[in-house]
Amino acid sequence: MHPIQEKLLSLSKAKNLAQLSLREMAAAIGMPAESPQKIKHHLQQLEKKGFFTIDKAKGVMEKAKLLPGLASGLLKEASALFSIPIVGTANCGPATLYAEQNFEGFLHVSGRLIGRSSPAGLYAIKTNGSSMNRAEIGGKKIEDGDYVVIDSNKRVPANKDIVLAIIDNKATIKRFIDDRQNGQVILKADSSYDYEPIYLHPDDDFLINGKAVAVIKK
Repeated sequence: MHPIQEKLLSLSKAKNLAQLSLREMAAAIGMPAESPQKIKHHLQQLEKKGFFTIDKAKGVMEKAKLLPGLASGLLKEASALFSIPIVGTANCGPATLYAEQNFEGFLHVSGRLIGRSSPAGLYAIKTNGSSMNRAEIGGKKIEDGDYVVIDSNKRVPANKDIVLAIIDNKATIKRFIDDRQNGQVILKADSSYDYEPIYLHPDDDFLINGKAVAVIKK
């Protein structure tokens, strides 16, 4: 959704747009210099999408009532488009690619796709390799070239969580196996190919840099 439409939609929750001029709408959304024609265009787009209808002659604005709760749900979710930073590539094979957090742009994605109401702590990393091609998050397999969304606030994994691990400054996505009863932790592949697990001592110099919480298919 265009940013102007998001602002107009938000304004419609507090004001009757049918009783405002186009210039008043522009000022109310913090864009007083915007042309009335552009405001009118985006207003019409919102009407076409079914958010509301405006009768300027009668000064009446009617919000969508297609299904119970639909209009309020659309209003609530209208601006839930997250911009998640992409910070590089992680291997889904042996840990051979450097994990320097080189900013590569943003992944623009609906919060509904990742099941979150806020993007706080999230970043995306592009996968390289097939060692996790049987692993699923939210019903989506992790395949070569996909984006995996990582929650950096979850750095203490539970057994069998899929994690982004940093080993010797190199990144890999693997399933975390807590085998400390035998004095080790295991980073295990979940693949249709034969990949050897990575065995680590709990005191080794490695970092769990977050839990994988969603897959955005390439």
